[in-house]
Amino acid sequence: MRTPLPSGRGGFKYSVLDGDDVIGCLYIYPGKDAPGRVHVSSWVRADRAPLDTVLYAAVTRWLADVWPFEAERIDYAAR
Repeated sequence: MRTPLPSGRGGFKYSVLDGDDVIGCLYIYPGKDAPGRVHVSSWVRADRAPLDTVLYAAVTRWLADVWPFEAERIDYAAR
């Protein structure tokens, strides 16, 4: 059984890189108003905008394959 982040735990923040160049960020936090849920957000720089959907798809797969929470508990706005 998969479980969400513990409510007392802080979030996770990642830089999205292209080589050594930071092109965006990814944030994963426990749901503030909904215990048991996980809030995910990400962005890429304007000059890399076409990569936003690529990043979204990669993060969605990564969360499903690696992270310990059920897909229905993840709040990550569709692109």
